[in-house]
Amino acid sequence: MEKIRFVQYGCGKMSKYTIDYALKKGYELVGAIDINKDIIGKDISSIIGGNDLGIQIIDAKDAYNMLSSVKPDICIITTMSLMNDLKEPFMMCAELGINAISTCEEAFYPFNSSPNLTKQIDLLAKQNNCTITGSGYQDAFWGNLITTLAGATSNITKIKGSSSYNVEDYGIALAKAHGAGLTLDEFDKEIASQDRISEDERNELINKGEFAPSYMWNTNGWLCDKLNLTVISQTQECIPQVAKEDIHSDTLNMDIKKGDATGMSAKVTTLTKEGITIESECIGKVYAKDEFDKNEWTVYGDADTHMIINRPNTVELTCATIVNRIPDVINMTSGFIPTSKMGELKYTK
Repeated sequence: MEKIRFVQYGCGKMSKYTIDYALKKGYELVGAIDINKDIIGKDISSIIGGNDLGIQIIDAKDAYNMLSSVKPDICIITTMSLMNDLKEPFMMCAELGINAISTCEEAFYPFNSSPNLTKQIDLLAKQNNCTITGSGYQDAFWGNLITTLAGATSNITKIKGSSSYNVEDYGIALAKAHGAGLTLDEFDKEIASQDRISEDERNELINKGEFAPSYMWNTNGWLCDKLNLTVISQTQECIPQVAKEDIHSDTLNMDIKKGDATGMSAKVTTLTKEGITIESECIGKVYAKDEFDKNEWTVYGDADTHMIINRPNTVELTCATIVNRIPDVINMTSGFIPTSKMGELKYTK
């Protein structure tokens, strides 16, 4: 088998791991892209360490020419969290016939939040024979682990889950998206108020491509797709996490004052035609000293099963999942294909 050639799109915190893991599996890095003027023009080794690799980080405005020139087998995109933010790189890869996988949380299952943009990308990817998808931590810990537990359960009535993570680990865009650093009034106006709308109003936003889904919104859609459940309704609520004392955020470069928001809890409830309810919650915030990542799920049925994973290395697991999914993406049918259609997540050498 020929060596898999990849381009890294986004050279921030996550790229250090995706590049390292891909190189260790024998993949060949053939390009690196970013928008940060402080690192453009530098060798990628300035991000990942070690000796120069001869791969200069280029400006995103020159990405099209570079990608069309090197024509990698896949592009790893580790930048933003929403589909609208990734429209340009996704459409670019689809137009050039380059497979792409992203840590973009909405891209995990964007059909229930950005259906029109997803359809555009899907049609273009089909025309040019490539596959676009989203993956990461949720593929394993909010997805495949849960459907495996469901497969061992008879007569499921409810699936309930909660996952927490430190927004400090993922960069400024994610921290701001979670409302970290806002006063409670600001949080209510800028984040919480967006979900105090009717179902018709939400559907209108979704059709316009203006809806801002929480991560579990797309996860619940993925779970229903994987479990062959028919969604009747879905709602979400964003609740601020409040600082009990002043907390410094390195990512935001500020002190979050006692009583202000360190982040948020986003709760999503999905009702299905089959009678199974999915209640999920993701808690993203700037951690206090005694807090840590936690993943907790329960499958309720004839025999309830409760799973807790404390202190998962969320960043590393996210990036390893991305790299382990690469062969699945390359071998998949063309289009925007969620990993719910790609089979179980597997370790690759």
